[in-house]
Amino acid sequence: MARWPKPPEGSWTEHYPELGTAPISYEDSISPEFFELEREAIFKRAWLNVGRVEQLPRRGSYFTKEIEVAKTSLILVRGADDTVRAFHNICRHRGNKLVWNDFPREEASGTCRQFTCKYHGWRYGLDGQLTFVQQEGEFFDLDKDTTGLVPVHCDVWSGFIFVNLAPEPEQTLTDFLGPMITNLEGYPFDKMTERWQYRSQVGANWKLFMDAFQEFYHAPVLHSNQTPDAFSAAAAQAGFEAPHYRIEGPHRLVSTSGIVAWELAPDMRKPMEDITRSGLFGPWDKPDLGVEKMPVGLNPAGCDPWGLDSFQLWPNFTILIWSGGWYLTYQYWPTSYNSHTFEGNLYFVPSRTPRERVAREMAAVTFKEYALQDGNTLEATQMMLESRAVTHFHLNDQEILCRHMHKVTADWIADYQAEIEKGTTR
Repeated sequence: MARWPKPPEGSWTEHYPELGTAPISYEDSISPEFFELEREAIFKRAWLNVGRVEQLPRRGSYFTKEIEVAKTSLILVRGADDTVRAFHNICRHRGNKLVWNDFPREEASGTCRQFTCKYHGWRYGLDGQLTFVQQEGEFFDLDKDTTGLVPVHCDVWSGFIFVNLAPEPEQTLTDFLGPMITNLEGYPFDKMTERWQYRSQVGANWKLFMDAFQEFYHAPVLHSNQTPDAFSAAAAQAGFEAPHYRIEGPHRLVSTSGIVAWELAPDMRKPMEDITRSGLFGPWDKPDLGVEKMPVGLNPAGCDPWGLDSFQLWPNFTILIWSGGWYLTYQYWPTSYNSHTFEGNLYFVPSRTPRERVAREMAAVTFKEYALQDGNTLEATQMMLESRAVTHFHLNDQEILCRHMHKVTADWIADYQAEIEKGTTR
């Protein structure tokens, strides 16, 4: 399902007949019953990104990840053998959450030699093995060798940590990602260790927020107040269309051509951008990444100038790589049919000077403002979709990735329901 150059007829969508061109329903974003199916059919079966290896810098480093949509909490830990492992965050004695600090619903991180339950003091090694039971002699037929932490399938690709909650994943992580994603191997993700992060609770279905970053049709209108008047007027009149879309399996890509911020006319820039040499497109001064040749998966359309590649990894993870030598990630963690937790992380080569530090902070603050505008708008969208006053909606050619996202969701639900009917569900 890959399309590299734009079709000569000027349409993307019509060259994917399986997607159709009819108005689409957003019932999958407003139905509590559909959301319950997503828990089982998608989030307990797909590979999910939960972080990066830099969050586990040494042996004994750990962090927890709350995955409310799957009704579980996970422990990610780097073992004594340097292997990254994942376990359900539950003590085998009475079911207490094993790792947490002051508030059990909040995520935690740190370094330790073993995990000790706060309730009755059972202890587990970094490999999940049960190592100590308080008053062990009073238990009946307790075998510590078979009573360790419950493991979760875990794998690492290019420093990104993925888990799969299925008893047995249908695909390896590499097969699940496919060539469009794995062709990014060699990009210096590991050199960009300065991280700026933010998190927001959004009153909208997780797919609606993903849709917002799968098209740029909205940008000249929604974000017009965040750009200089001259730029906003020109953009609103001309609109915006990305030069390249690509679909591969359940994943999607949109690429854009680029503009060099400092080459814009002074009246097209904000004063703060001139002062900090940074803004929406990131710091103006590109770092030395120490890479002679970028991976073949980057800028597949050969845009010149190139702006960014936004890789949408099914189901809820985005890697957005900028030509300026930095990248960001978005994650959308459902909490109900009409709410989710949105997480944004910006990654840079570590700052060497105060000016570089300020430039990175400017980029982070700018992105936070843009994301909050999207989130606020989508809460209004959610409210009116739930009215069901309108049930089907027209999508234009630039919204092909939105159309694909909802089709993949429906396909995974249908496959799961078919397996239930046949009694073959894993």
